[in-house]
Amino acid sequence: MPAKPLQSIPLQPSSNARRISTNATYNCPMSTVNPIAFPSTVSDVLDLTETDRKAMDQLIRARLHSDVVLVNQVAEYIIGAGGKRLRPLVHLLTARACGYSGQAHIQLAAVIEFIHTATLLHDDVVDGSERRRGQDAAQMVWGNSASVLVGDFLYSRSFQMMVELESLEIMSILADTTNTIAEGEVLQLMQLGNAEVDESGYLRVIGDKTACLFAAAAKLGGVLSGSDEAVTKQLFDFGYALGQAFQITDDWLDYSGQGEQLGKNLGDDLAEGKVTLPLILALRAANQDDRAFLASAIAAGGTDELERVRSILNKTGALDDAIARAFEFSSQAQSCLNELHASQERDALLLLAQFAVDRTL
Repeated sequence: MPAKPLQSIPLQPSSNARRISTNATYNCPMSTVNPIAFPSTVSDVLDLTETDRKAMDQLIRARLHSDVVLVNQVAEYIIGAGGKRLRPLVHLLTARACGYSGQAHIQLAAVIEFIHTATLLHDDVVDGSERRRGQDAAQMVWGNSASVLVGDFLYSRSFQMMVELESLEIMSILADTTNTIAEGEVLQLMQLGNAEVDESGYLRVIGDKTACLFAAAAKLGGVLSGSDEAVTKQLFDFGYALGQAFQITDDWLDYSGQGEQLGKNLGDDLAEGKVTLPLILALRAANQDDRAFLASAIAAGGTDELERVRSILNKTGALDDAIARAFEFSSQAQSCLNELHASQERDALLLLAQFAVDRTL
C-alpha cells in the first residue's frame, strides 16, 4: 500500500545508491495541473511551473532573513543572482507528476536551493573561483570567512525548514545527501592535480557532489505524494542519471569552446587542477609524449597550456567520447520515466534530461 501523503503545511516558519537501474515499472497518477501545451523548450517548462516557482522564490526571500546584516547581504547577493534553479525545479515537477496537490513541495524546493547555494559558497572558496552566476563570487566581495559562514547559515536554515515538515524520511534523505556532498568535496580535493584518476573515481566524485542532490530532489517528489518504493527508486535513478549527464556536459563545455557562448570560462577546471572526464579519456587514448604533457599540465594547473591541451583532446577524440557519455546518462534518465503516466510534468522532466546535454533548448 502507498504511504499516506504528507498534509499541506503553511509556508511561514512555525542511502546513497550509485548503480543506475531502469528496470522497475510503476504507475503515478496523472497530473492535476491545468492542461497547457506540452513543453518543448526550457522556457515552456518555466511557464508550466511559474506559480510554484513564484511561491518558492517568495519563501526563499522570507526565510533568508537574519538579524545579522552581513548574512542578509551575502545570502541575498548569491540567491539574487538567479541561476537556473534546476534542482528545485526537478522537485516541483516530480511532485506534481506524481499527483501531489499540497504546498509542502514549495518548502522542500526552497530547502534544496538553500543546500545547493551553500555548496556553491563553500566550493568557490575551496576552488578560489572569481566568478559565479555572471558576477563576482561572494568571497571576492566579502572574503572567504564571510562566504563560508553564510554557507553554514544556509545549511542550518535548510535544516530548520525541513524539520518543520515533521517527516523523518525527508530529514533522513536530506541529511544523507548533504553528508554525501561533503564527502564528494573532500574526494575532489584529494584528486586535484592527480593524472592517475580514472573514470570510476571521477564518476564517484560527480555522483557525490552533483548527482546526489538531483536524485534527492526527484525522489522527494515521490515521497511527498505518498508514492510507493518502486516509484521513489525510479525517481531517484532519474535524478542521479540527470545529474551525471549535467556535470559531464559542464566539464565538456570547459574545453569544447561552446561554453563561452553560455557564459562559461574556458579552462577553469584545468586551472584548478581538476581531472575531469575529457582529460581522463585523453590520457587513456594519447601517445606517450602527449600523456606526459597532459600529466604535467594537470599537475601544474593554470591555463598557459590550454590550447595544446584542447588540441590533444580533439586529436584523441576525448571531447566526442565525453559528450557521448553524457548522452548515455541523459538517455538513462529519460528511460526511468517510461512508466510514468503522460503529463505536462513528465514531458518537462524528459526535456530537462535533454537540456542537461543541450543547453540551447
